[in-house]
Amino acid sequence: MSRFVRCVLGATLALTMAAGVAQAQTLRSQMMTAGITRPIYVVAPPGDNNRLFIIEQRLGSSNTSGRIRVFDRINNVLSSTIYLSVTGLAGGSEQGLLGLAFHPNFMTNGYFYVYYTENPVTGVSRGSAVVARYRATGGNPLATTADPASATVLMRMLQPDANHNGGWMDFGPDGHLYIATGDGGCGNDSNCGGGTPSIDPPGHTAGMGNAQDITNNLLGKMLRIDVDGPDNIPGNADDDQFPADPARNYAIPAGNPFNGTNGDAEIWSYGLRNPWRNSFDRDTGDLWIADVGQDAREEVNFEPMGVGGRNYGWRCMEGNVCTGLSGCTCNSPSLTLPVHTYNHSVTSSVCSITGGYVYRGCAMPALRGTYFFADYCSGQVWSFRRAANGAITELTERTSELRTAIGGQILDNPTSFGEDNEGELYITDQTGGQLFKIVPAVAPPDCNANGRADGCDIAFGISQDSNANGIPDECECPPCVADFNNSGGTPDDADVAEFFQAWNDGEFCADANGSGGTPDDADVSVFFTLWNNGGC
Repeated sequence: MSRFVRCVLGATLALTMAAGVAQAQTLRSQMMTAGITRPIYVVAPPGDNNRLFIIEQRLGSSNTSGRIRVFDRINNVLSSTIYLSVTGLAGGSEQGLLGLAFHPNFMTNGYFYVYYTENPVTGVSRGSAVVARYRATGGNPLATTADPASATVLMRMLQPDANHNGGWMDFGPDGHLYIATGDGGCGNDSNCGGGTPSIDPPGHTAGMGNAQDITNNLLGKMLRIDVDGPDNIPGNADDDQFPADPARNYAIPAGNPFNGTNGDAEIWSYGLRNPWRNSFDRDTGDLWIADVGQDAREEVNFEPMGVGGRNYGWRCMEGNVCTGLSGCTCNSPSLTLPVHTYNHSVTSSVCSITGGYVYRGCAMPALRGTYFFADYCSGQVWSFRRAANGAITELTERTSELRTAIGGQILDNPTSFGEDNEGELYITDQTGGQLFKIVPAVAPPDCNANGRADGCDIAFGISQDSNANGIPDECECPPCVADFNNSGGTPDDADVAEFFQAWNDGEFCADANGSGGTPDDADVSVFFTLWNNGGC
C-alpha cells in the first residue's frame, strides 16, 4: 500500500474518531459460519484471541444432547471436532444446554462451567437446572476437546416447569461466578407446573411467587458464588463450603447481601422473571440484565459494579407497569426499575428480549460505550447509551442495517450476543444456525495492511501513536522530508531512494514545498536543498 493511501486512510480514521457519534455509525452484519444446531450462546475465554465457543442448545426436539463447538475466528473455520457433549438434557424449548462461562484463569487451569437443564424426574421436578464444572482435556486450555469425565456438579435447582430456566453465567470483575435463574415458568410466576407441592421449590412461600421469595428459593434471581474457595484455586476440597449437601459444591463470597437467615446466601439480586443474556461491561464492571416480560413489556436493567441486594420488581411489576400481583408493592422505593423498556405494541411479533453487551471494541470507535440488545421473535436490534445521570440517549434501531448480512444471509431470531477478546460483537441466530459479526458498513482504515483496523493496532499496542491523532506512527508522513524513511539519522541515500519512489507515485508526502499539488520538480529542489543541509 502506498504511503499516500496510508496517510489518507489514517486521516479518515482520525476524523471519524473525532466527530463520530453512535447514530452516525452505519453498521452491517457479516455471517461468520453456519451449520450450527440451535446456537444459543457465544463466548471467548479470557486471554484467548483466536477462538470463540458456541453452545448448541440441543441437537433436536427429541434429542437429549447439547454440545459446545469451537470457531476459529482467525481462519473463519467452525471445527468439526466437538469440544464437549452434554447428555441427559430436558427437552423443553427453553431447556437444554443454556450457559457457558470460562474461569478467569482458564488459559492457565483449563476450567470452565456449564449450565443445563437435566431430564425431569416424575413427581419431583420438570427438570433440574445444573451448574457443573468441566476441564479441558489434560488440563490443556488449547486442547481441541474437553474431558467429559471431569464433570463436577456445583449446584442443582429443581425446576417446577419446563420454561423460564434462565441459564446465563459469567465471572464478574470480582472473580466470582454470577448465575441468572428464571422464575420457574408458567404464567405470572404462579408455580403451576404439575400443581403438586412436590414440584414446588422446597420451602416456597405460597402466594409470593418464586422471584420475590428469597428464602429456600433460588429461582428468579441473580446468584453469586465462589468457585475457588479460600485458596483461590478451583478443583480442590476447600471449594466446597457445604460438604454435606451434594447440591451445593461451592462457597459463599464475602459481601453477598444475604447471610442465610435473612435470605439465601447465594442470592445477589432478585425479582427477575427470566433474565435472558446478561453481561458485564468490560470497562466499568457494571452488570446489564435483560429480563423477558410476560405479555406486555420487555426490560433492560442496569446494576452498578458491586451493588447487590436489588429487587427488580417481578412479579408485582412488569417493566415499569404494575401487574396487580402479590409479592411486593408496585413502585415501592425498595424496587429498582429498569433503565429501558419496550412494549409489545412496537410490532406485532415482539415477544422476548435478547440482552447484549456494551460495545468496547476498537473497529467502531464512535460506538464505544453503546449497549446493544435485540428481540428474539421480531429479529429487531437496537442500541443506546446510558448517560452518567442515568438517562438513556441515542436510542437507535439497527434492524435494517443488520438483518441482511454481507452476502445476503438473513438474521432472523437472535438468541444471544457475544464478544471476542477484542470487544467486537457477535450474534447467534437460531433459525439459520448461524453466527454473525457486527461490523462497520465501511471497512475501517488499515493503513499498514495487516488485516486489523488502525484503531485496534493502537488500542492493543501493535502500533504506536505518539501524537495521539489516531494514525499509527508507521503510516505518518515523515516530520522531516529530508529524512524520508523516518530513520532518525542523518539523511542518506536511502532517503533519496524512498523520496523518489514516492515522488514517482505522486504521493502527497513527497510534496516537499507544501504547495498542495502533485509533486513536481520544485519539490525535488526543496528535498535536495534540505538533504544537502543534513536536515529540515
